[in-house]
Amino acid sequence: MRKGRFSEEQIIGILREQEAGMATTEVCRRHGISSATFYAWKSKYGGLAVSEAKRLKALEDENRKLKKLLAEQVLDNATLKERLTKNF
Repeated sequence: MRKGRFSEEQIIGILREQEAGMATTEVCRRHGISSATFYAWKSKYGGLAVSEAKRLKALEDENRKLKKLLAEQVLDNATLKERLTKNF
């Protein structure tokens, strides 16, 4: 996955500029982003504080790790069941 050029703190700062009254097109032009990117950020980070965004990222990372562990466990269980049925 590609690492974005803006951090969560920067994204929230950009969103705050628009919330402060600056036109969306002006904010997008100023930071060199498309309006689609802006609205995607707004749907994900809209209304969050910087600390909340960091917590959200930490939770997403933890969730990804847990899903990976679960998938590995399910695969191990399926392999064991397959070996047991072949032996008998």
